[in-house]
Amino acid sequence: MAFFKRKVQFNDDLGFGSAPVLKNQRVLNTDGTPNIERVGLPWFKFDDTYTRLVTMSWPRFFLVILIAYLIVNTLFAAAYNIVGIENLNGANGTTIRDQFFDAFFFSAQTISTVGYGHISPQGFITSILAAFESMLGLLAFALATGLLYGRFSRPTSKVSFSKKMVIAPYQNQKALMFRMVNLRKNSLIDVEVQMVMSFNETDNGKLKRSFYPLELERSKISVLSLNWTLVHPINEDSPIFNKTLDDLKAAEVEIFVIIKAFDDTFSQTIHTRTSYQDEDIEMDAKFKMMHYHNEVGKTVLDYSLFDKTEKVVGD
Repeated sequence: MAFFKRKVQFNDDLGFGSAPVLKNQRVLNTDGTPNIERVGLPWFKFDDTYTRLVTMSWPRFFLVILIAYLIVNTLFAAAYNIVGIENLNGANGTTIRDQFFDAFFFSAQTISTVGYGHISPQGFITSILAAFESMLGLLAFALATGLLYGRFSRPTSKVSFSKKMVIAPYQNQKALMFRMVNLRKNSLIDVEVQMVMSFNETDNGKLKRSFYPLELERSKISVLSLNWTLVHPINEDSPIFNKTLDDLKAAEVEIFVIIKAFDDTFSQTIHTRTSYQDEDIEMDAKFKMMHYHNEVGKTVLDYSLFDKTEKVVGD
């Protein structure tokens, strides 16, 4: 018998499979990424390089660029030394270390096409090597510029979700609520929200993971300029009607929130998502009001109150 009643038939396959989750195991991380570890793939795939460079974190991106820059200059410095350091006019190093650094900094000047003139190549082989490096430098900096543009131009969402869900009295009943806010100063248009609950249940003696849509009082708004509190009325049609937090914990309940909106800055549709587990739900609490009018009648949105809740007593 199903632990949660079903009023409608719903497709159980959301791309996460039907295998039950373990205790406190997430299907979806709070940042919206699937809680999946992929194995069996090659460590490096050339055709996936662009995607990895555009989507990795900024510190890691700059670290990759720096390492690549150092490796290329080191290889060319070694090549200049192999050809003969005497073919670099102005390279006055007397030790192997000094000669290497003379060639290294000449390589750095050549690859960036700076060309201070302190050191210059002579001889056919050295000149060919310097010409090849300058061409490689033009291509490399063009590629780096394209990557920077791709990272900056990629539409991203700065929608923040409350850390907690709350269950509070609402219109002579109770409701499950969370709230969201846009951290940017622009507006999101045609914002749509889906909320889906996943849980473990026994079907024909077999434990499996099932998914159930949670109906929202309002699932779409035209413009998100302030915060928005999403409300799922816990009525007789709700799968969590008359369920306690212990019931939700026993079923390893996880609630997915999926957002789609049009960003008026990028003029593109953006998507974001998050999830809540049973321990993220606070009973008999409500969110504090986070916007008010100041003395000149302007609406003030106080982000410091975004996650603030207060206890309420039901009827």
